[in-house]
Amino acid sequence: MGRGRVTLKRIENKLNRQITFSKRMSGLMKKAHEISILCDVDVALIVFSTEGKLAEYATNSSLMIMVLLT
Repeated sequence: MGRGRVTLKRIENKLNRQITFSKRMSGLMKKAHEISILCDVDVALIVFSTEGKLAEYATNSSLMIMVLLT
């Protein structure tokens, strides 16, 4: 049996929000890696946190340079 639908809203507790961000970010990075392998495609992922920290993933370095320059 699956979970019910969750309504998306901002997490008010700052600590819980950061924990959720970290967990979901690692899951997103994993999915980007998986799709690049399964579908043999180039993937670039750039995410900025609310503090302005950068998290990036690219299947090759030249792809990340190209994305950052545009």
